[in-house]
Amino acid sequence: MILDLPRLGPTRGRVVALGLVAVLTAAARLPFTARPLSSDEGGFLLVASQWSPGRSLYGNYWVDRPPLLIAFFGLADRLGGTVPLRLLGTALAVASVLLAARIGRQVARRVDPDGSVSGRAELLAAVTAGAFLVTPLFGSYEVDGELVAVPLVLAGLVLLLRADAPAPAHRVAWLAAAGAAGAAAALVKQNEIDVLVFATVAALTLLRARGVRRACADLAAVATGSVALTGLVLVVAVWRGTDLGALWDAAVSFRLHASAVIQASSGTATTDRFRRVLLAAAVSGAVALPVLVAVRAGRLRRGPLRPVLWPALAVLGWELFSVLAGGSYWLHYLIALVPGLVLCAALVGSGRGVVLALARTGVAYAVVVATVATTYLLVHPEATGSEEPVDAWLSAHARPGDTAFVAYGHPDILQSAGLSSPYSGLWSLPVRVNDPRLTQLARVLAGPHRPTWVITTSDQRTEALAGWGIDPALAQRQLDAHYRPVSDVDGHVIYLVRSRPLVVAGVSRPGR
Repeated sequence: MILDLPRLGPTRGRVVALGLVAVLTAAARLPFTARPLSSDEGGFLLVASQWSPGRSLYGNYWVDRPPLLIAFFGLADRLGGTVPLRLLGTALAVASVLLAARIGRQVARRVDPDGSVSGRAELLAAVTAGAFLVTPLFGSYEVDGELVAVPLVLAGLVLLLRADAPAPAHRVAWLAAAGAAGAAAALVKQNEIDVLVFATVAALTLLRARGVRRACADLAAVATGSVALTGLVLVVAVWRGTDLGALWDAAVSFRLHASAVIQASSGTATTDRFRRVLLAAAVSGAVALPVLVAVRAGRLRRGPLRPVLWPALAVLGWELFSVLAGGSYWLHYLIALVPGLVLCAALVGSGRGVVLALARTGVAYAVVVATVATTYLLVHPEATGSEEPVDAWLSAHARPGDTAFVAYGHPDILQSAGLSSPYSGLWSLPVRVNDPRLTQLARVLAGPHRPTWVITTSDQRTEALAGWGIDPALAQRQLDAHYRPVSDVDGHVIYLVRSRPLVVAGVSRPGR
């Protein structure tokens, strides 16, 4: 039904159908526009708001993300914060739908030059992108690195497919532009190298038919665009105060250390999130399209879609590896699968018969699941895990110029309360990797610029700063010496520096 083109004529029907998919994608995301920020959203906005020469990687804060993501959140911050950020996220999702449609059309035209069935693949790819970019099972209501990178990856794939069309004009320019788009995606989130994977495997697939010289020339063009864009972004990052050596450590070296720390010290929460991610991927319907491609692989590899089949499978394989190798297993990791799923939809949508019917059924199922899950979150907003009670308490009691430290993670509390932190670690994993003995935190708590407030999630006052992978002894001594607990709000214990009296007496203690 929703996957069938309206009978309005080929061109008009295609435009109307794609417009409807784009509108529905936006409509599914807009109700979340004013919802409280997630931890990542609040943290990235906080980092981006003060990115300038400072004492850490991005101004006064440290985060293991490339500079283009911080620049994107800087744009959202300048536009006003939460609502502009969510509107930008909606625009990215709509752009991804339209780019996915273009991929479907370009793939289908390899077996359908006159365009008689291209509309089916186009619409199937568009609906696939829309369904998985709105489903809460993929954490899609958040604006995170994966969502920002998806349209850049899809744009790079469109350009690569355009460059591989019969006798394309300006082939080198298309390939260089694809390389730039792929580099932009990786400069948003470092594992988003799908465009490079696709280009490399595509060149190897056609090596015998086109020769080594053609393959090397193609990859050189992609690399040229990639290096040029990367160089430009790094120049701007250095100008804004980011050290390139420290950036390499954060974006590359840190991930290796983080994986070791997670494997050695993480508790049952990580295992529970891993199971949750696997369950979400299965329930969402994301498995259907790759299975259908595998079923049809024998026919695909012998036909005109062979140059797309192996690169598409390589991209999907890389995306699966990225999700599983992430270590922390958050739902929004699954958004990285969207480009691979779009390629699968384009491949099966280019065929006919039972496989196409099953593909439509699978994508229709994904749409239904996304609709049900979105409706549930709208009816039960508490399921998003908002930190609003703590934000409200701090906003009511903090004075201008106050600072705070949240142990560990939830920089969204700081951003929503309008507070900064004198400690550079805003997220929990960087603290566990970079400061496991809390030496730097102890120095901050003992120093002249110690935070006014300390917020913990532990109800054990003698070990308020405890956590997996952390030795809290040094910092706990400083917390006991310089702070006193003043409230317990929704499971968060709030400490105030001893030199400062609590202005309002008899504060409420919701949730305890």
